[in-house]
Amino acid sequence: MAAAVWTDRGRRAVTLVGTVTGSRSSHTALKAQYDALVIGGGHNGLVAAAYLQRGGLRTAVLERRHVLGGAAVSEELFPGFRFSRCSYLLSLLRPHICTDLELKKHGLKVYMRDPNAFTPMLEEGVKGAPPRSLTLGSDLAMNQMEIGKFSQKDAKAYPEFVAHLEKLAGAIHPLLDAPPVDIAGITAGSLRKKLAAAKTLTPLIKCGMKLGRNVPDFYEIVTAPIMKILTQWFDSEPLRATLATDGVIGAMTSPSNPGSGYVLLHHVMGELEKEKGAWGYVEGGMGGVSQAIASAARSHGVDIFTEKDVGQILVGSDGTAKGVALKDGTEIHSKVVLSNATPYVTFKNLTPKAALSPEFIKAVDQIDYTSPVTKINVALDKLPNFLASPTPDDKPGPHHQCSIHLNCESVEVLETAYKEAMNGRPSSRPMLEMTIPSVLDPTLAPPGCHVVSLFTQFTPYHIEGREWTDQDREAFADTVFDWVEQYAPGFKKSVVGRDILAPPDLERIFGLTGGNIFHGSMSLDQLYLARPLPSLSDYRSPVKGLYLCGSGCHPGGGVMGSSGWNAARMVLADMKHQ
Repeated sequence: MAAAVWTDRGRRAVTLVGTVTGSRSSHTALKAQYDALVIGGGHNGLVAAAYLQRGGLRTAVLERRHVLGGAAVSEELFPGFRFSRCSYLLSLLRPHICTDLELKKHGLKVYMRDPNAFTPMLEEGVKGAPPRSLTLGSDLAMNQMEIGKFSQKDAKAYPEFVAHLEKLAGAIHPLLDAPPVDIAGITAGSLRKKLAAAKTLTPLIKCGMKLGRNVPDFYEIVTAPIMKILTQWFDSEPLRATLATDGVIGAMTSPSNPGSGYVLLHHVMGELEKEKGAWGYVEGGMGGVSQAIASAARSHGVDIFTEKDVGQILVGSDGTAKGVALKDGTEIHSKVVLSNATPYVTFKNLTPKAALSPEFIKAVDQIDYTSPVTKINVALDKLPNFLASPTPDDKPGPHHQCSIHLNCESVEVLETAYKEAMNGRPSSRPMLEMTIPSVLDPTLAPPGCHVVSLFTQFTPYHIEGREWTDQDREAFADTVFDWVEQYAPGFKKSVVGRDILAPPDLERIFGLTGGNIFHGSMSLDQLYLARPLPSLSDYRSPVKGLYLCGSGCHPGGGVMGSSGWNAARMVLADMKHQ
């Protein structure tokens, strides 16, 4: 996901003391000519490169940073503490990619989480008992017992709700692993081309067949506010708020806004080790995924280079992509170029303006990259101990492996946090998703210590119209820590160091335009046939030989490797017919 023009300089809360580069630069010289060049060594770019090489194209990946992975990177921010610095959980890595590229053979190891969600309450315990909490996992009977603390009616309804969502999510799977329908091919050209394009209808037909009579339910969940759906099923606020977080995670939207239901479905679509809806921690951090994909790509012959900062895509006088020029002046030529950068970076920063029409550039300017996220990485010298589920002697309990939802006692809390950000201010009571992967993965921190990821919402890109300052970052982190302290007293004293990444930092360091983790909002106007634009939904750009392969394309952010796989197949098909 790394873009080719951003530089990793400016404010840093910490000094990097070690990284995993994954560079092939020291072993292989950069050639002047390739069949295919991939800009950006994020997971989609690496997947695309692997499949292109398998398809017979001599391929190179050019990553501008010192570390591979784009947003899926592991970085040692403090001595002995290794973090998934941006993305932090694995789920939507497509099974066929794992199998094709033999990722386990190349070092991918995942720690499964069960239970997977823990929502402690801020309340006084009754008769000396601790505050209540809600813990959810794969055991439906346990889930019902947990939900029953708040509502017996909701406990009875929950299994049917889960089955309903799984049926809808399962129907979408065929759409994830194929490009959108080729409307232009079906409606124009020769009969032969129309018949070939008609094959792209197959995944959509499969989806419709799987949905059957549930088509109206599917339409409702992808268009409705998540609160409309949850209110139909449940009464208890902690359960509704916990489930609502999956409807707004990473999105500048509220549970009451239309379309937030799809984001929930997007996260339910996850699958890990053949377990539906499961999310896990990658050993060594999320960089472990990128390293495994890179290793697989190299085994097929892909050349992978770090610290190769692309300055421009070369376009010939015939309007065809001819390669790239690095910022140091080096030119590398190729038959095709795939960009794993965001559509904005690809077309506004890398592609010569003369190669694109004013109308197209105007359309690119309209893509929404709004992000609500500030990511805070924290090194601790002891395990957080939650009032709602205390554990003795710093020993982790089952809840420590979960996504820990703080400030989720009610949907109203989430709504208020959203409204503050929309008014240009960081939330005073932010929605917090805390993960502590070191409770399962001992490679991340020294003995007795832990790494914590705080995925926080809602924060604007600009604070009341001005840039973020160091003081703003520190003040927001202090607010976050004050809230964590209320749930887990002693948290603040255990902090060894922190790395604060506001939306502009996510953009600057990882190339995520607007700080948006999905390479563009997952809103209804930017999905499937319209992702990122109707004219770009088939991964081809207006410049012949230039393709998009990042999460800005269908099926979107979070579905690891799928955009790269679909783009590679499109390139190979086009090359075959040339």
